[in-house]
Amino acid sequence: METFKPSSIPLCEPNLNGREKQYMAEAIDSNWLSGGSFLRRFEQQLADYTGTAHVIGVSNGTSALQVALTLAGVEKGDLVLVPDLTFVATANAVRYLGANPVIVDIDARTWLMDLDLLLDFLENQTYRNSGGCFHRESHRRIKAVVPVHLLGNVCEMEQLNAIAERFSLAVVEDAACSLGSFRNGRHSGTSGLLGTMSFNSNKIITTAGGGAILTNDDALAKRARHLITQAKSHPTEYIHDELGYNFRLVNPLAAMGCAQIEQLPGFVLRKKEVAAYYENELGDYGIIFQQLTPGTDSNHWHSAMLVSESRSLIAALAAENIETRPLWTPIHELPVFRQDLYVSHENVAANVSRRGIMLPCSTSVSDEQLQRVCQTVGKFLNVGIKI
Repeated sequence: METFKPSSIPLCEPNLNGREKQYMAEAIDSNWLSGGSFLRRFEQQLADYTGTAHVIGVSNGTSALQVALTLAGVEKGDLVLVPDLTFVATANAVRYLGANPVIVDIDARTWLMDLDLLLDFLENQTYRNSGGCFHRESHRRIKAVVPVHLLGNVCEMEQLNAIAERFSLAVVEDAACSLGSFRNGRHSGTSGLLGTMSFNSNKIITTAGGGAILTNDDALAKRARHLITQAKSHPTEYIHDELGYNFRLVNPLAAMGCAQIEQLPGFVLRKKEVAAYYENELGDYGIIFQQLTPGTDSNHWHSAMLVSESRSLIAALAAENIETRPLWTPIHELPVFRQDLYVSHENVAANVSRRGIMLPCSTSVSDEQLQRVCQTVGKFLNVGIKI
């Protein structure tokens, strides 16, 4: 006799219940594919929503970071400060430019880059001259810092910008997770020199792939558009005046984005409801959730919690057809980055990563599904597993 298995609950699936098919068909019918009206419309919608002067659509969030770091002046041999707990793309983009990350541990409460630790490192392990900020031991230039607004929580940008200004660092915000997140009334990704976003299929809105560069600097926006179109400098002749990229967001996918951003307020509301549900239902177990920075209105892109036996819980949920994931492996533990400089006192990111679980949080998730997730977690914790 076949054992009954409950229906699956996905981790974070796209919600394509708007005008996606209509707009994409219109884009295809227009015969404008590489560029077109939907791309311009999507960029303007994002600019209006985030309060940014310029939004440049690109092929994905990683390419957005690579170009933004280029625009910020990062060159081969430079160092770039990144948090230890983030998706690997943040550090990969640094390496693509021939630079190396300086990996900074996180705050145990917010899971964001520890700014006190960052300041301690800069004060005690760097020196400055007319050329910028340099690592005291290696004499390599530290050109930029990349705060990551992890899971929708926004870094304390006022403090970070003050540190960056003091040490002549460019600020490139990785806001891949945080479309719909505001802090003190300002949208994530708009406080630094440049910001970047991702519209991967698991993000709060999606263009299947896709990303964006945000900036209030007219000259940087113009150069960004130049770089992502192979740095072609003549309207008809094939003249390319610097190293460029084929990183444009295409019109049919931008059309999907136009339909998605129309639904963004509802998506953000549902994400907040999901996060509140988990905290209310699981709070009695003493589970630790991410603490928001003061003034942050998070999009709660992912709902995550910390438990001691996280991998066992992930397996128990999988047995009930409930999809979850651990938090990302710390950057300093990944083989390709083990030789890079790691700044830490207590190895916080490793502890958070080891205990972290991302719970189902699709904008289409039902209350009944959330209840099933919480019941399964509660059953697991009640058998004596420590939190």
